Amino acid sequence: MNEYNVMELMIVLAARHLKDGVSVVVGTGGPCAAVMLAQKTSAPNLLILFEAGGVGPQLPSMPISVGDSRTFYRGIMASTMLDVMDACQRGIIDYAFLGGAQIDVYGNLNSTQIGKDHSHPKVRFPGSGGANDLASLCWRTIIMILHNKRRFVEKVDFVTTPGYLTGKGSREEAGLPKDTGPYKVITNLAVLGFDELTCRMCIELVHPGVNVKKVQENTGFELLKKSPVEVTKPPTEEELRILREEVDPGRYLIGKDPA
Repeated sequence: MNEYNVMELMIVLAARHLKDGVSVVVGTGGPCAAVMLAQKTSAPNLLILFEAGGVGPQLPSMPISVGDSRTFYRGIMASTMLDVMDACQRGIIDYAFLGGAQIDVYGNLNSTQIGKDHSHPKVRFPGSGGANDLASLCWRTIIMILHNKRRFVEKVDFVTTPGYLTGKGSREEAGLPKDTGPYKVITNLAVLGFDELTCRMCIELVHPGVNVKKVQENTGFELLKKSPVEVTKPPTEEELRILREEVDPGRYLIGKDPA
């Protein structure tokens, strides 16, 4: 059996959700590692876009920001933020790949503040960047986030990035494109999706050694459950080799304990 840590598992699972030939706008960190792994394994024709304008790069190593020169390496176009956001608005980008400080039952993300008082928050975060635009306009949003009650809350302190807002139909009522929204939430405990009838978050898969009870105990709201809840497939030897030797050889991400 292959030895791996939770961060490696999260990156591998995220990569597996990106099909060959789709397009994805991505930031740095875990999402970037996932798209790099996907491009080097099951999705060689994955079209990667970065907010600063890199389109279709063949990433040689891990970028440190969305404006890193590596995000343009052997790309098909060196464009601008305006071009990337325009592509999202025209409905031609399949996935956005995001993270956040808080997430709620409908997949709304908070990367702005902790505390309800916007003028005097307990903690101030960097804010949206392009995350609001991406989750509003791309067809599906994949989210990578650590799983605990501080992050998984009934209602986020601030809606930086819209999920399904207040439930079924509320995105459309707010003027967002129909049939868009959160797709998967990948955590250190499970893979979660969203119920078609209510748009509430639901457990689809649990990781090896984790059960549904543990996932619920680390969540600040009641999760729905897919029937049956299955166990995620561990990383293969080849996925781990590429992740460790080609994607993150410096172990900047996979060397960290996500707990």
